[in-house]
Amino acid sequence: MKLSTRVRYGVRLMISLAEKFGTGSVFLKDIAAEQEISEKYLSLIVFPLRSAGLVLSSRGAHGGYSLAREPKDISLKEIVDTLEGESCLVHCVKEPSSCKRTVICPIRDIWLTVGEKISETLDETTLDQLAASSRQKKETIAEGT
Repeated sequence: MKLSTRVRYGVRLMISLAEKFGTGSVFLKDIAAEQEISEKYLSLIVFPLRSAGLVLSSRGAHGGYSLAREPKDISLKEIVDTLEGESCLVHCVKEPSSCKRTVICPIRDIWLTVGEKISETLDETTLDQLAASSRQKKETIAEGT
């Protein structure tokens, strides 16, 4: 499974918002600078996140973006599914009728299990966990300098 740049950048955007949760809205340009991602590209990524109810936007001098829910209530799976669609390692796992060998295929059950484990891990991982890990890594780096 290879995640797209859109998903990777979207997760970074969401972690950044989670780290700032409760402090008000954040300008996209500030996140873009912090994450070293094009603001234009982030604006394309934030739209489906907002449409899915994961991100709120506000206009004006104090406008910007914020999480729609607490970081502990947003899973990595929600973000990935929003930006990539429901993932599937091999087409025959999702659509068994797409392959005439499904019944005799020795590896299909493995693909199914691997896909379930990935989905389970993404679902169990929340933004608050990722934000805490991010803060800890930043502190470790700061202590080393």
